Amino acid sequence: MDQALAKDIADADVKPIISFRNISKRWGSAVAVDNVSLDIMPGEFFALLGPSGCGKTTLLRMLAGLEVPTEGQVLIDGQDMGDIPPNKRAVNMVFQSYAVFPHMTVTDNVAYGLKIDGVPQEERDRRVQESLDLVQLGHLATRMPDQLSGGQRQRVALARALVKKPKVLLLDEPLSALDAKLREAMRFELSQLQQKVGITFIMVTHDQDEALAIACRIAVMNKGSIAQLGAPSDLYEFPGSRFVADFLGSVNMFEGTLIEDKPDEAIVACPELDPHRVYVPHAVLGQEMSQVWVAIRPEKMNLHKDADTPPAVPECPGSYNVARGEIKDISYLGDISIFHILLASGRLIRVSRSNRSRFDQDNFNAGEKVWVSWAGSSPVVLQS
Repeated sequence: MDQALAKDIADADVKPIISFRNISKRWGSAVAVDNVSLDIMPGEFFALLGPSGCGKTTLLRMLAGLEVPTEGQVLIDGQDMGDIPPNKRAVNMVFQSYAVFPHMTVTDNVAYGLKIDGVPQEERDRRVQESLDLVQLGHLATRMPDQLSGGQRQRVALARALVKKPKVLLLDEPLSALDAKLREAMRFELSQLQQKVGITFIMVTHDQDEALAIACRIAVMNKGSIAQLGAPSDLYEFPGSRFVADFLGSVNMFEGTLIEDKPDEAIVACPELDPHRVYVPHAVLGQEMSQVWVAIRPEKMNLHKDADTPPAVPECPGSYNVARGEIKDISYLGDISIFHILLASGRLIRVSRSNRSRFDQDNFNAGEKVWVSWAGSSPVVLQS
C-alpha cells in the first residue's frame, strides 16, 4: 500500500472516478445505507471496511448496478448511473465466491465476457493471454476449475474481470475463502496487480488487517454510514470514535473524566487505573469534567518488573500513565507475545511485546506482579 499515493491524490486537483451523492438504500423500515456521500479518486486502492450488516456490500452493489438506490446518485467518471444497466457500466466485479464457470477451461472462463460482447477472435485471444499473464496463470490456460487451488481460481476471476478493461474493479470480500497463509500472500499480489494495471480498485472487506495492508484509503462503515474516512495509518493511530478505535485492531479502552484541558496538556481521571490519572501532552478540546474515553493500543504499553515505586515515564509528570497488575495469562504467537494483565480494579487489559530474542517470552511469567506504563503520546482521548 502506497501512503504517498494517498497524499498525492488528496493534494492533486483530480476529479473523482466514483462519486456517491447522498446515497440511501432501504428495504421497508430497514436502512442498509444511510445518506452516504463519498468520492473515490482514479488510481486508488480503496477499501470499504466494517462489520457484517454495516452496508458496505450494498454500497458496492449499487455502484455495480445490482441494487437500485432508494435515494441519491451514483456517478462513474462524472456520469449519472441512474438509467445505466449493470452491463453498460465501466466497472467489473469479482464476487466472494469467484463465480468461475466449472464446465469451462481457464481460457474460456476469461474469454467469456469478450465473446458475449462480440470481440473478434484474434483480439480476444490476445487480450485473454495478456490477462492470464498478468495474474501469472498463462501456464494453466487449459486447466479446468476443479484442477485449480483456491488462489488460482481467484486469479481466474480477476483475469476475467480485467480482460474487459474496466475503469474500476470491484472486489467483494476477495480473500475470505482462502486460508490464512494464502490470504496474506494474495494481499501482496492484489496490491502489485493494482499498481500494474493502474485502475481504481474498490474492495469490500470485514478484515481489518486486509484493509490496512492493501488500501490507500479506507472508509470505516457502521450502521449504514461512514464512521471515519482516511489513510490506514491515520485511522489506526488517530481514530475519531470508540467504534473505529475498537474495530481497527486491538485496543484497551478506559472510561474517564477530563479534569484538565490546556493547550499543551490534558489530564484524564480513569477509575479503572491505579494511579488513576492519564496524561497527554496536548489539548483534547473538550470541556473539563466531561466524560471521555482513553484508548491505548496494546503494543504501545510497556511491562516492568514489580517494584515498590512505579516506573518513571518520559514526558509524564509524577506517576501518571502507569498501572499495577498481575499477569494472568501469556499467549505466545511467535513474533509477539500477548500478556493479559489483571489490574487492581478487576479490569483485564492486553499488552503485546515483540519477541526480538527467542528468549524474550521468558522474561515474564504468569502470576507475576508487574507495572504497565505508556508514553504520553500513546493514548487517544475520545469524546464519543
